[in-house]
Amino acid sequence: MADIIYKICSEELWREARKAGRFDGAPIDLADGYIHFSTAGQVRETAAKHFAGQGGLLLLAIPTDALGRALKWEVSRGGALFPHLYAPLDPASVLWAKPLPLGADGAHAFPDDLP
Repeated sequence: MADIIYKICSEELWREARKAGRFDGAPIDLADGYIHFSTAGQVRETAAKHFAGQGGLLLLAIPTDALGRALKWEVSRGGALFPHLYAPLDPASVLWAKPLPLGADGAHAFPDDLP
């Protein structure tokens, strides 16, 4: 499994989470009962499928060892294993949060250092 996983969320939600000291997830996470994450190999497709055309987003990087037993790898899109967190995310466990702007082509421009 991946050592670092990624979460796409709005700048506003992340600002609120940092202020509250916990991130309970976006509306889709709350509806599903867990926080959706992606690996480096999955996150671009996640952005294209679920966040197409949306600005004001951040890409968060989280080390899996900071999440403990609440992190589960479950079959999702196309039969691939995706990381799901069955607990709030502690903002202090996030390695970094970087802007995920829209490029000239309308697709999200990911950080150059994303594996």
